[in-house]
Amino acid sequence: MASTRLKYLSLGVLVFQTTSLVLTMRYSRTLQADGPRYLASSAVVVAEVMKIFTCVLLVFKEHSYSWRALNSILRQEIAHKPIEMLKLAIPSGIYTLQNKLLYVALSNLDAATYQVTYQLKILTTALFSVSMLGRRLGVYQWLSLLILMAGVAFVQWPSESVAVPEKEALSTGSQFVGAAAVLVACCSSGFAGVYFEKILKESKQSVWVRNIQLGMFGLVFGLFGMMAYDGERVKESGMFQGYNTVTWTVVALQALGGLVLMEQNKESHR
Repeated sequence: MASTRLKYLSLGVLVFQTTSLVLTMRYSRTLQADGPRYLASSAVVVAEVMKIFTCVLLVFKEHSYSWRALNSILRQEIAHKPIEMLKLAIPSGIYTLQNKLLYVALSNLDAATYQVTYQLKILTTALFSVSMLGRRLGVYQWLSLLILMAGVAFVQWPSESVAVPEKEALSTGSQFVGAAAVLVACCSSGFAGVYFEKILKESKQSVWVRNIQLGMFGLVFGLFGMMAYDGERVKESGMFQGYNTVTWTVVALQALGGLVLMEQNKESHR
């Protein structure tokens, strides 16, 4: 009974986090403020740091707040198992790319179009689950996926009706960039999620430890991407240029969302 309540609580938190993240991220990317706008690559890096720090605290709690146990677990799983660590480099790199693409998408699409289109990740996850995990889907499940595809297609269908001011401000080119970013993010999300689930099924280690390993690669990839694409701006104005309360809220929601997803995966493997 307690496990069921926890699952529903996790679902509710996930719905709240997803909706809040989309709205606040869109607002943060269109907010007119004095000074430069914050760097999306920087926000991705900070979110990874927050996830790693939070997961370390959760592992610390799991081992009865023992520093010795925490040090032993981290040393054993990170320093002594390089092959296991390298397995997580693939989904970590994909997740880092996906997070960057979401900022690109919400900078070029209105929140409603983004939210509906991004639900295609349900379809990609199902397809990768069938191909990589050998799962079987029933007729009603395939029918639901087809209805989802049709709904997304209708959302993207051109309309001659009077557009709202936000959509008028978006050019055809920017909408194409945003839609392409969402579609790539959906594919990467489906593959990375199923790949990570496959690793979890083959491992007996805590999901929080795996998330720390995932976050470490994500931090490396994120730093590399930030310096490659925004290195000059970082050197000129610093990594935290343009940060405000809204930016920190976006980063916190993004980090929280990753942990809620990990908790759902944890519950599904019990």
